[in-house]
Amino acid sequence: MKDWEAAAQRLAAGTVIRPESRWYQPLATTPRHLFVPRWWTNATGSDGQAMWKLRDGASDPEAWLRDAYADTTLVTRIGTLHADHADMGQAIVRGQERRSTSSSTLPTLILTMYRAAWITDTSRVLVTCGSGYGTALACARLGDEQVTSVDVDPYLVQVARKRLAEVGHHPRVEVGDLTGDLPEGSYDRIVSTVAVPTVPVAWLESLAPGGRLVTAIADTGLVIVADKTPDGGAVGRVAPEAAGFMSARHGEDYDDTFPENPPLWRTAQHAEGDSITTSRYPLTYVPDTWDVRSTLELLMPGIDHRRHTADDGTRTIYMLHADGSWARATAAGPGDSPTVHQGGPRRLWDKLDTIRTWLAVDGDLPIRGAPR
Repeated sequence: MKDWEAAAQRLAAGTVIRPESRWYQPLATTPRHLFVPRWWTNATGSDGQAMWKLRDGASDPEAWLRDAYADTTLVTRIGTLHADHADMGQAIVRGQERRSTSSSTLPTLILTMYRAAWITDTSRVLVTCGSGYGTALACARLGDEQVTSVDVDPYLVQVARKRLAEVGHHPRVEVGDLTGDLPEGSYDRIVSTVAVPTVPVAWLESLAPGGRLVTAIADTGLVIVADKTPDGGAVGRVAPEAAGFMSARHGEDYDDTFPENPPLWRTAQHAEGDSITTSRYPLTYVPDTWDVRSTLELLMPGIDHRRHTADDGTRTIYMLHADGSWARATAAGPGDSPTVHQGGPRRLWDKLDTIRTWLAVDGDLPIRGAPR
């Protein structure tokens, strides 16, 4: 591709504070487009349905250059279908069972995680693989021998090795479940750009004394920075920056807690419930928030959030939990107070409103900067 060097230099200049930054050269000299020759973009079908649309770089070099060197995440895999294996022009209707399962993380977020790790010239780092682009940046910064990269997907590992070699890098890249056993070795830094529900014990076992890990907590916007302690544990904090990452998966695809039409989903759509109230706050779709979503996930982990807009503009938000709890909140207009139906052992929407009251009264939520 012509002009990629100039595009990479512009990306670097817009990402780091000054050219003297140790991350400027890695960004300015790494051909991101080679790691993402195909990707999925958001689109809308003729019937108004949300779609995933395949983009092919070789067929549209202008879009390839623009998207690859924009500071944005490029989705490379939907469900079990990698963009590399999709048919030209293919589109997929979006839905809970067709979620993105791999991507090339936006460059600023990769650097945010790397900077939070306090990577030094001598650091031995373990990073997550994905497209291989973040691994390439680490190699350009440190040298190949100091970098180990891991992914649960054999194809991602295979193609990342190939593309890394094409740009002159030969780090250790291994297939493995990030939440299980890690490649043997002792690491000064572990940086995960996929989210985990809790920090795996194997990470602490693999960290060298005084080592640092940086990760995100699944289904939240929380980035955790923690340093290994002499007793083999770790102490850290919630970083001030928010970040959303795909959750770590353990096989070909995610194991959905809620299939498309389980009995609980049908109940949430149609039942009157045990409680009918009017919320004091307008409708909020929790996944669109950072602090509210993160606080609710810590207090009530595992809620499935859904939404629907009717032809007349009426909006409905659903919350479902595997313990049988559910909530349905409906409002006709953006400023209207929603009517809330709830059932099951817990009142999910009441807890959400409690959190929103904390935010209204205090102007913030206690998760920001909290020790972990």
